Amino acid sequence: MVIGFTATWCVPCKYMEPVIRQFAAKYTDIEFIKLDVDELMEVAQEFQVQALPTFIVIKKGKVVEKVMGPKREELQKLIEKHRISVCTYHLELY
Repeated sequence: MVIGFTATWCVPCKYMEPVIRQFAAKYTDIEFIKLDVDELMEVAQEFQVQALPTFIVIKKGKVVEKVMGPKREELQKLIEKHRISVCTYHLELY
């Protein structure tokens, strides 16, 4: 699972949205979740989000990697590295 922490006012987040949609279409075995930090501030704090966008890769219920910023290639490498993922959360989908 990949959780993307975003905000409506965040320009780099808007840049990454179509990228994440492409990843979701390509990697159908992974669930992609979008969370707005303004709406779910406590969740963002729990995951120690310090920059936007932040993408958290979760595998078997544990955080295994984190990418901060609009880093398409870095995020794609991490997704491919942790490809076998069990989805346990259901929040707002991209």
